[in-house]
Amino acid sequence: MPTAMRVLRSVLCALLLALVLTGCTDEDVTKARAQFPDAYGRDDTWLISWYICGSDLESEYGAASADLEELMETDLPPNVRVLILAGGTQTWQNDTFTRPLNLYLYDADGLHELEKMKDADMGAAGTLTNFLRYGAENYPADHRVFVFWDHGGGSAAGVCADERTENMLRLNDIRQAFAAVYGEHPAEPPYELVGFDACLMASYETAASLEGYTRYMVASEEMEPGNGWNYDAWVGALADNPAMGGARLGEVICDSYLAGCREEDTEEEATLSVIDLARLPALTSAYERYSRDVLARAAHLSPAFFAALDRAAQRAENYGGNTREMGYANMVDLAGLAQETAQEFPSANALAAAVDDACIYKVHGDYRRRGGGISSYYSYDGDEDGFAAYVDQDAALMEQKCLLYTMLYGELPDEATELLAGQSTAGRLNALPTQRQQIFNTAALEDRMLDVDRDGSAFVRLSAAEMDMLSSVRCNLLYLGTEEDVILYLGSDANVDADWERGIFKDNFDGTWPMLDGHPVYIEIVEEGDDYNLYSIPVKLNGRECNLQVAYSYADGKYRILGARRGLEPNGMSDRNLIRLKPGDLLTTIHYAMSASGDDEEFMPVEVDTFRLGSHPEVRDEEVGDGTYGYLFEFVAPAGESALSDIAIFEIENGNITTTVE
Repeated sequence: MPTAMRVLRSVLCALLLALVLTGCTDEDVTKARAQFPDAYGRDDTWLISWYICGSDLESEYGAASADLEELMETDLPPNVRVLILAGGTQTWQNDTFTRPLNLYLYDADGLHELEKMKDADMGAAGTLTNFLRYGAENYPADHRVFVFWDHGGGSAAGVCADERTENMLRLNDIRQAFAAVYGEHPAEPPYELVGFDACLMASYETAASLEGYTRYMVASEEMEPGNGWNYDAWVGALADNPAMGGARLGEVICDSYLAGCREEDTEEEATLSVIDLARLPALTSAYERYSRDVLARAAHLSPAFFAALDRAAQRAENYGGNTREMGYANMVDLAGLAQETAQEFPSANALAAAVDDACIYKVHGDYRRRGGGISSYYSYDGDEDGFAAYVDQDAALMEQKCLLYTMLYGELPDEATELLAGQSTAGRLNALPTQRQQIFNTAALEDRMLDVDRDGSAFVRLSAAEMDMLSSVRCNLLYLGTEEDVILYLGSDANVDADWERGIFKDNFDGTWPMLDGHPVYIEIVEEGDDYNLYSIPVKLNGRECNLQVAYSYADGKYRILGARRGLEPNGMSDRNLIRLKPGDLLTTIHYAMSASGDDEEFMPVEVDTFRLGSHPEVRDEEVGDGTYGYLFEFVAPAGESALSDIAIFEIENGNITTTVE
């Protein structure tokens, strides 16, 4: 249950007693670069190694089978071959893969099984190692491509979660597997390109894990839709021109991917990047310098500093949902974060430039146009388990580990002191603390009293010290139905009239709230931008719990439904299956509710309205209707800390709003 809901209980119980007594463009290419020239000879040989961890994407949706069918639409020349290892799912939805683990070759003669494999865990480093070694020993080639296929979860979670074992490949596992086959520091990268047909893997940490093992990396910052890469298009392009290098091949993968997303109407949040790992050392140097500058400021343990950093992270693009309903992938666009902090840290400009140089090509949808193509881990929610998983990854910068450690635990680790003194560290933090030190005293803001101005707006006034620890101030709206004996939580938004200079925050409530085909919804803001906001709405779609992804454009003042996804899995894997709404779909809205009169003081999820979608499903702001509504300011601090104000009461009668506070 959302934290905000738990802290509502005491204020609402007192309030409800009183109420009862009173009867109350689109371009495919986002970077203008010259076409990448051919790098090799047309007779050069290629081996594409395809690591398919089918998971529920296959057992429920047949997504791996669909991509296999795409591949087999391509006629290959003798010098291009595809080696396939497929496992990690409960059920295959094709007649070819009949075993738990399948080893196949697709070449000029078609698709054929190589060996009858014993079962193995696709989320285990040993399985990846054995597949890499098999390809290296049995299929010599001038150039090699490796593709990971499955769910992805970003820098902390990794990729390829076996549906049967629930194990997954962490970044350490991937690097160790490549090192076991090709040595720790190969003289030349053994792979021309390594790609991730998976969500959230276009991170600095992923690229650093593959440094030395591939020339180019292709991956997505954001969640991928279920259609994924277009195998017929990009493998076919390589078959037609084996002289192309990894840069050109990456360009083709990106362009054909976005074209496929447009065909499936899933392009709005799509991203895909080509990263030149020869330029990674310069990026690492710039990232280290920037992180050390930020860490030096963090060493003072100033709440104001961390709040300013968190506001910058909130303004940058973030990926994976990052709401209480969706879960937190904790991935931020690296260039965006640098740009948002450039006034405070001159080294941020060099970092943004290094990202731009390393990301040599990228594509994006309309609602992901601000990203630089490379993400990094940032703890939006302050979850200690997620941070521990990130800390364990060798590719993550020690400076960043120390920075986030300081923000989460309120103390500077010994390794940070060594770094700032110019000393080298082992690259790993000691055991994490068992409890946090308090940096953000949000408890002092709990139940903060409100007032009403002459215009009838509820407002709160904060001191400079209180504002210094906040990254945002949001609004929470509730329906207070005493006659129905229910308190219905309608969600949270950033629609607050905020004056950060004076510390005054006013309600901006006009009697409307987002509704889906006329039905009120529980809504959470995912990302607030200058030109659009992103939201998440929990629903049941045709009987399955998921979250509608919704964008709001400031240009036309309209919402757009992007599709529906399930939230992050407990293991951190994201859901690739973006579902488009169709007329006639059965949809149930999900809210959080508690009894107005009973002893149960916990908000619980409840199904409210069930209806069939019309011919043109839409979300729009509509009047909530007459009744009593509660409004609270939510004071949000870094690392998942928050507090709620006292409550303002909106009485709506015939469209007129009367505001009172206790």
